[in-house]
Amino acid sequence: MNYLKRLFDFYIFSNIHVAFAGFCITKISLLNFEYSENLTPLFVALSIVFSYNFIRLYEIKYERLNWLRKWFFNHKLQLSTLAAIAVLGLSYIVFFTNFNKQAIYILLPFFFMTFFYVIPLFKIGNIEISFRNFPAIKIWSISIAWAGITVLFPLFEIGYDFTNTVYIEFFQRVLFIIAITIPFDIRDVKTDSKLLKTLPQLVGVHNSKFIGVGILIVFLGIEFFKQPIFKSELIVTVCIAIITTLFLLFSSENKSRYYTSFWVEAIPIFWLFLIYLF
Repeated sequence: MNYLKRLFDFYIFSNIHVAFAGFCITKISLLNFEYSENLTPLFVALSIVFSYNFIRLYEIKYERLNWLRKWFFNHKLQLSTLAAIAVLGLSYIVFFTNFNKQAIYILLPFFFMTFFYVIPLFKIGNIEISFRNFPAIKIWSISIAWAGITVLFPLFEIGYDFTNTVYIEFFQRVLFIIAITIPFDIRDVKTDSKLLKTLPQLVGVHNSKFIGVGILIVFLGIEFFKQPIFKSELIVTVCIAIITTLFLLFSSENKSRYYTSFWVEAIPIFWLFLIYLF
């Protein structure tokens, strides 16, 4: 059992799980526009493995994520190997497949937002200026970056014309990411710096949940603006809105990290499963 627990922890804390979720939500974007290929979702997953572990290293180095410090350095060899595999995989995709290299240009602003989410753009005295430290900007920087990487990037890579439906999908994805980020902010409401002014810090945990539910209602309502409307896709969107709402309502600052880092992060995996089911 201890071995399985260590394996599970590595799967979660090495960001393999969030990378798998990134693969799934990118695949969803392609399937929603009647494309089915795995190269771009794999590119996104490998990028997440490398970038998220790099960000984790930076945060730990500068006395953040102290709860993860011991585990991270106990597994630095495995994490370094994982990062190297991710870089090799990305290099292979870019240089030895039919990957559309021009698609990297559309990634640049979203990679910029991802890296400078915690890494400071500049310093004013001892104060670090990053997207994470701008009041109330944290949740928007995360959601816009994820929506751009998982909607605009894969569709551009396959050469899909950016129609109104694409922009609707993008905005819908922004709302979805905001909704699933709220449980993380609720979890960290006691430990996050007050300067971050996250939603739970501004309006409280209870009100944050209701705002999240409202966002999910808009997320669902936007589905009716897509042309054409597919019954199966609508059913899946309703299911995902309900599942996300339940995870949001049951979230609290006292929940285990596994609640958000595994279950909430797994919602895109459930989403892809439902698409194949229906």
